Amino acid sequence: MLIREIINEKQVWARKGSQIVRKYKCTNSRRKGRVVSEPSQCFAPIDVKKKMNLKKIKNRLGTRLIRKSKKTKRVNPASKRIQTMNKAAK
Repeated sequence: MLIREIINEKQVWARKGSQIVRKYKCTNSRRKGRVVSEPSQCFAPIDVKKKMNLKKIKNRLGTRLIRKSKKTKRVNPASKRIQTMNKAAK
């Protein structure tokens, strides 16, 4: 029996740099909906300092980050490939 069968994590494709790799989507924890590289990361304790730092960055650069990620998803060939692979996996 595999660990992902026990904790019911969903496998998805994601980018790691320019490579396409298998990752896991947390389905039932504080990190529900987040894509992580190992299923055990779904249940790891949350680092409050990193959480607050990301909150500050999002407040400062939020719209710019959103625009940049939308452009990447629209233009980058690896991102397009990932979208089709994840749709086919459903």
